[in-house]
Amino acid sequence: MKEKTTYQRIEQWFESMVGIALKIYGHPFTFVVALLLVIFFVVQNVKNYTHVQDLVRDIILSISFLSFFIIQRAVNKTTTAIRIKINELIASHDKASNDQLAIEEKTGSELEELADKHKDVHQSSATKESN
Repeated sequence: MKEKTTYQRIEQWFESMVGIALKIYGHPFTFVVALLLVIFFVVQNVKNYTHVQDLVRDIILSISFLSFFIIQRAVNKTTTAIRIKINELIASHDKASNDQLAIEEKTGSELEELADKHKDVHQSSATKESN
């Protein structure tokens, strides 16, 4: 097994940090904390609003902020469900490579290498079929 380069170690660290951030942003507790923060912010500043449009702007901004956490939760849930379904299909197929079951743990450059490999395999099989 070849030694990982500094870039590969940094990329792997970054991928793990992204994974942790996605779990945190999609957690219900994070949404509750964000909601409490928004309520605190609006209540503290309600007496400072001189125009209704300032209040409306902050309410819209708060809804957008909270929507981020809701959308992230939905994306995490959908992604997990799709991953489970695909893993089940791979595991049930005799000719499939079970190496692909944990593919989401690979870094971006490793995924690009796999995509290139599969592209080459596809092109060579298409060439064989046309002959």
